[in-house]
Amino acid sequence: MKILLLGKGGQVGWELQRSLAPLGQVVALDWDSVDGCGDFTRPQQLLQTVRSLAPQVIVNAAAHTAVDKAESEPELARLINATTVGELARQAQALGAWLVHYSTDYVFDGSGSRPWLESDAPAPLNVYGQTKLEGERWVQQACERHLVFRTSWVYGARGGNFARTMLRLAAERDKLQVIDDQIGAPTGADLLADVTALALRQVCAPAAQGVALTGLYHLAAAGQTSWHGYASHVIEQARLRKPELDLRVREVAAVASNAFPTAARRPHNSRLDTHRIRQAFGLNLPHWQEGVDRMLTEIL
Repeated sequence: MKILLLGKGGQVGWELQRSLAPLGQVVALDWDSVDGCGDFTRPQQLLQTVRSLAPQVIVNAAAHTAVDKAESEPELARLINATTVGELARQAQALGAWLVHYSTDYVFDGSGSRPWLESDAPAPLNVYGQTKLEGERWVQQACERHLVFRTSWVYGARGGNFARTMLRLAAERDKLQVIDDQIGAPTGADLLADVTALALRQVCAPAAQGVALTGLYHLAAAGQTSWHGYASHVIEQARLRKPELDLRVREVAAVASNAFPTAARRPHNSRLDTHRIRQAFGLNLPHWQEGVDRMLTEIL
């Protein structure tokens, strides 16, 4: 099986290179690949690459993810997150390929406190959420064999992340202020990659009725927390695991979102109901703390 992975340099793309390798031949590309062959701002070159490779599976981990910056460059965000994704979906359909695409809790307005179902009506608050919603709808409409995974609060051990930022600030300051009125589940890029590989193994198995599993799924770690709870857990675990760390912070204060104005509005409720994916693929999704603790072991 030939798998085309797009967005290999991102947190999820990096983990996908590992998780997809046992499934077949993986061709991994990014925006800076030669001749723009993986660049979503150059759709014609990208589509020519897809046609020439003729993969059985396309996994799209590429996206415009700078949420605040998207407010000032909506057309670029739409090109990367929606328009080119639609072209990719049509090409996947022409090839008879499976297309895996990742979306976000930001397609919802964050109202209420109940975990969001796949059937709930989206109402994004910002350009990023709007363009990601457009992209997932293009995939659903244009490609029969698709898996769309909506996720939340993604982090990875590689590169910058919220935990690293909190640890840096905890070493510099006596007091931190962290938002406590946005609720979600920190979800590891490694978990997303492993579930993707497991799902593809099932839908692409010779005897599988894969098309029956086509669809939209919510995929996030179990449990929930606020950014304040997330930060507090990271600092507490860092102290337990490495007492020699010089962390000055003595107080982690909980504050409302309006304490840190941003260009893009964020949803307050990012809880995702994952019953559908757990039932469809026989999954046990670990608690968010397990993944964060594992990530801390790698970065401390």
